[in-house]
Amino acid sequence: MGLEPFTAEDPIFLDEDVLRDSHKPEDLIARDRELEEYQAALKPVIKGARPRNIFLYGQTGVGKTVATEMVMDRLRKDQENYDNLDIHVVHVVCKNLNSSYQVAVKLVNEFRDTNNKIPTTGYPPDTIYEFLWKHLREIDSTHVLFVLDEVDAIGNDDDILYELPRCNDNGNIPVEETKVGVIGISNKFTFRDNLSARVKDSLCDEEIHFPPYDANQLRNILYQRAENAFVDGVLEDDVVPLAAAFAGQESGSARQALKLLFKAGDIARSRDLKEVKEEHIREAEPKVKESQVRNELESVPTQSHLTLYALLTLEKQDSLPAKSSDIYDVYEIAANRIDTDVKTDRTIRDRLSQLKLKGFLDVEEHNEGPKGGSYYLYEFGDIRPNMVAEVLRDVDRLDDLFQTEITNY
Repeated sequence: MGLEPFTAEDPIFLDEDVLRDSHKPEDLIARDRELEEYQAALKPVIKGARPRNIFLYGQTGVGKTVATEMVMDRLRKDQENYDNLDIHVVHVVCKNLNSSYQVAVKLVNEFRDTNNKIPTTGYPPDTIYEFLWKHLREIDSTHVLFVLDEVDAIGNDDDILYELPRCNDNGNIPVEETKVGVIGISNKFTFRDNLSARVKDSLCDEEIHFPPYDANQLRNILYQRAENAFVDGVLEDDVVPLAAAFAGQESGSARQALKLLFKAGDIARSRDLKEVKEEHIREAEPKVKESQVRNELESVPTQSHLTLYALLTLEKQDSLPAKSSDIYDVYEIAANRIDTDVKTDRTIRDRLSQLKLKGFLDVEEHNEGPKGGSYYLYEFGDIRPNMVAEVLRDVDRLDDLFQTEITNY
C-alpha cells in the first residue's frame, strides 16, 4: 500500500494553529482584573519614572505569558506618543536555565550579536554581571524591562533576582540614564515563598496572582478559539463543555483544554469523519494527559533530570522507596559523570519536593522514635518509570549516563 497524496482538504479544521500556544488572542478572557493590575503596576514607566518590579505567579496555562506579551505590546505602542521615552524589553524563558549564573549569561548574550556571544561557563560571576552592566550603560534607552519567564527554574539560586532589581540603587546603572525593571513569572506558588528576604524586598514591589480557570471560563475560551479553528458545524454541542469540564477538574489550564479540543478534532480527522463528538474528547483525554506529563518531564532543569535518574537507578535495583541521602549518593556520581555542578544535599531535597508537587514522586514520612528519628522515603508517583527512562534517554546532556549503569555508591 503506497502513500496517500497530500491534499489541503480538511473537513474538521479551518485553522488549527488557532489552538496552539503560540496563537495570540485579541482578548484575554477572564483576566480583566489581572490586566488592570498589570497596567497599573507599569503606569510609572509611561510617565518616565522608574518601573516597579513585578512578580507574576500561577500554574501553567493560566494566561501569565500571554498577558505579559499583550501588556508589553501595548506599552511599546503607547510609548510612541511620548518623545522622551524609549522602552526596551528583554524577554527570556528560563526553563532550561537552572542557576542565576546561566540566566545572567543569557541576558548578556541578548545584547550581543551571534559572533560575540559568551560561553555558559568560564567567567567568574562578577565578570558576567559587569558585562551586563556595561551593556545597560551603553544602551540608548530610557527604560529596560527584563521579563524572566519560568524563573522558578533557578530554584534557590536567586542572586540574579537581587542584582537586577537593585542595579540602579547600587550604582551599577545610573538611574538618570537608564531605568531598569524586572518582571518575574513563576509557574509555582511556592517559589516566591522560598525567595530570600533580600530578594522579596527587591523583586516583589507588585505581586499579581493568576488563579486557575474554572470550567465556565474555559468553556468561553474554547468557544472563542473554536470559532476560527473549526469548520462551522463540525463540533457536537457537548464537545466544548466536556473539554472544559475535564480541564477544569484536572488543572484549570487553558493550555490543557485547547490541547484536548485539538486532539479530539485530530482523532476525528484521522478517521475521515465529518463531526467531532463527545466520544472523541473522552478518547483524547488520557492521551493529552500523558503528553503533558512527558512535556513536564522534558522541561524540568538538568538538576531535576539528574535527581530523576538517581531514582531510576535505585528503582532498577529494587531500592525504592529510598531516603534522600541514598538518592543524593547516586545523584552525586551522576552529576560528576556528566561534568556538571554538584549541588548540595539541601538543593536536591528541594528538587525532590518540587518533583513531588508535580505529582512525579510520592513521599512518606517514617518515624522510628527518639533513637531513629524521622525521615522521608521517596518513590515514583503518578508516572511510569519506563516513561521517565524514555524521556531521560532523549536528553543529550545525559547520554553518558545510559552507556554504563551506576552500581557502586
